[in-house]
Amino acid sequence: MDYFNYSRREANEVYVGATPMGGTNPIRIQSMTNTVTMDTEACVEQAKRIIEAGGEYVRLTTQGVREAENLKNINIGLRSQGYDTPLIADVHFNPKVAEVAALYAEGVRINPGNYVDAARTFKKLEYTDEEYAQEIQKIRDRFIPFLNICKENHTAIRIGVNHGSLSDRIMSRYGDTPEGMVESCMEFLRICVDEQFMNVVISIKASNTVVMVKTVRLLAEQMEKEGMSFPLHLGVTEAGDGEDGRIKSALGIGALLCDGLGDTIRVSLSEAPEAEIPVARKLVDYVLQRENHPYIPGAEAAEFNYTNPNRRHTTAVENIGGEHVPVVISARLDGNMQINEQFCPDYIYCGQQLPEMRRTNIGYIVDANIWKGEERTYPAFNYQQLVELHHCNAKVKFLFTPYMGLNEEATACLRMHPEVVIIAQSNHPNRLGEFRGIAHQLMNQGLTNPLVFFQFYQENNTEDLQIKSAVDMGALIFDGFCDGILLYNHGNAITDEKVDETAFGILQAGRARTSKTEYISCPGCGRTLYDLEATIARIKAATSHLKGLKIGIMGCIVNGPGEMADADYGYVGAGRGKISLYKKKECIEKNIPEEQAVEKLIELIKANGDYKEK
Repeated sequence: MDYFNYSRREANEVYVGATPMGGTNPIRIQSMTNTVTMDTEACVEQAKRIIEAGGEYVRLTTQGVREAENLKNINIGLRSQGYDTPLIADVHFNPKVAEVAALYAEGVRINPGNYVDAARTFKKLEYTDEEYAQEIQKIRDRFIPFLNICKENHTAIRIGVNHGSLSDRIMSRYGDTPEGMVESCMEFLRICVDEQFMNVVISIKASNTVVMVKTVRLLAEQMEKEGMSFPLHLGVTEAGDGEDGRIKSALGIGALLCDGLGDTIRVSLSEAPEAEIPVARKLVDYVLQRENHPYIPGAEAAEFNYTNPNRRHTTAVENIGGEHVPVVISARLDGNMQINEQFCPDYIYCGQQLPEMRRTNIGYIVDANIWKGEERTYPAFNYQQLVELHHCNAKVKFLFTPYMGLNEEATACLRMHPEVVIIAQSNHPNRLGEFRGIAHQLMNQGLTNPLVFFQFYQENNTEDLQIKSAVDMGALIFDGFCDGILLYNHGNAITDEKVDETAFGILQAGRARTSKTEYISCPGCGRTLYDLEATIARIKAATSHLKGLKIGIMGCIVNGPGEMADADYGYVGAGRGKISLYKKKECIEKNIPEEQAVEKLIELIKANGDYKEK
C-alpha cells in the first residue's frame, strides 16, 4: 500500500439491483429508514426523501417475517412512483427472516454476531478445537440455504459486523478485539467463497473510531492475504447527532476513504435519515478531490505498523509530545483573544502582534523577528530561518515547514535542537500524503521532535470546516503522528472560538483528548422504542457540562448492551415506552417508564459520584 499517494482499492463489482458498487463504480451513499416497517406508506415516503436527497440505497429494519414480507409492498410502492433505488433488508437474530427478505429486497444485511450464535450475554464460553469446528459447521448448515435463495433471486448480501454485537463465542476465543471482529466476518466470507457466491459487501463498524479504523484496516489486509477483494461499506455506528456526529463520522470514514478503502458509506446520525445524505456527499466529494494528484515521494518508516500503529516516540517539549495529550494551537492573527473556557487552546499563534494582556494558562507564539523573550511566549521560525534558529536561546521553538523544506540542513538542525516543535504545513491536494511524508521522514532520520499539523481552510460554513478538517486529521491521529493541531480558517463567517471547538472535537472523536461529555447515540430505525431525538436533547441538556463521561443512548437491544461496554452509562430501549439503564455492561434497572427514565439516569450518575452541578 502507498501511504502517500491516493488511489482507490480495487474491489469486486457487486450487483445490488440497478445500482452496482465496487469495481469502477462511484462510492455509493446510503441511509436507513426509522419508520415502522409495517407502515408501508410511511416507509415509502421516507425512502423517497432519502432518495431525493441523493441516497443510492435505502435500508429498512426487518425484525420478523411479517416485516420481511411487507418489503414487497414497500418495493411496489416505490417502483410504481418511478423510483428504482435498491432496498436493503436489515436482519438480526433470525435466519428465516433473511431468507424471506431475500425474495423482496435487492439486498439483505445479516449480522454474523447473531445470525446463528445466540444473542450476546457476555458469558465466557469454553470450546475445544473440535467443538469450535462444530459451531462453524452449524453456521455453514444455516447460511448455505440462504446463499442459494440469494443466488436464485439475484439478491446481494451485506455481512455486517458490529462491535456492539459480537457473539459470546467469538468474544470467548478472541476477546473484545479488532481481530475478533475480523474473524467474525471472515467465517462467513470463507463460506461465500467456497459456495462461489461473490455478490457480497462487507461492513465492520464500531462507535469507537480507533477500533473502527483499525478493524477495517485489518480486514482489508486479511482479505488480501486470502485472495479476496469484496467491496467495503464504511460507517461509524452510534456517531451521535449535530456537530459531534458529523466530526466523528468524517474522522473515521474519512481516514479510510483517504487510503482508498470504501465503496459505499453511511453517515449514521441521530437525526432524520435524509439529513445524513448531504453530509456523506460532502465527505466523499472532498476525499475524491485527491484523485490524480501530483506524486508525493514518501519513504515508509520501517517501524511503522499500519494495522497496529503506536504513537510515534517523541521528546516532550514543555507540554507537547512525549506522553502528553495532543495540544490545540489557535491562530489569532487579528488580535481577537476571546476564549471559550471549555475549549481553551494551549497556545495561540499571534504572528506579528503579541497581545498586551496575556493569560497565564496559555502559551503565545510570535514570529521570531518580534520575539523578545517575554514570559510564556515562544518564537516561530520558517524553514528559511534555520541559521537564526541556531542562535535563539528560547527553551521552546516552533518551526513551520512544508514537506519539501525538511531537507538535509533542516534535519541536521532538528537533530541539534530537540526543543524545536515542528508545525507541518501543506498546500498539496493530498495534504495527508505530505504530512505522512514528514512523519515518516522524521522516523527514518531518528528525530523525536514533536509534530503539530497546521490545517488551513477558507470556509464560510461550519459543517464544511468540520467535515474537511476531520477528514484531513483522521489518519494522522490513528497513525499515531499527532502531537497537536493548529486549525485555522481564513474569514469572518466562522468564529475563532468555533474553530477551537472543532479542533478539540476532532481530538475527542479520535480518542486522543477528552474535553467534554461524549454521546454514543444510534441513528434510530424501525426497532427504536422511544422518541430518540427528543430523548437525546433532554439527556444532553442535563449532562453536557460533565467532562469526560461517555453516555450511550440506544434505541433497542441489538447493539445497545454491547456498546455499553464502551460507555460509562447506557440508556437502552427495552420495550415500547420502556427503558433499561446500564452502568458499563451491567443492567442496573429494567423497564423504566420512558417519562421517568432521564431522571433515573441522572440519579444513577449521581449515585456513582460522576455528576457535578452546573
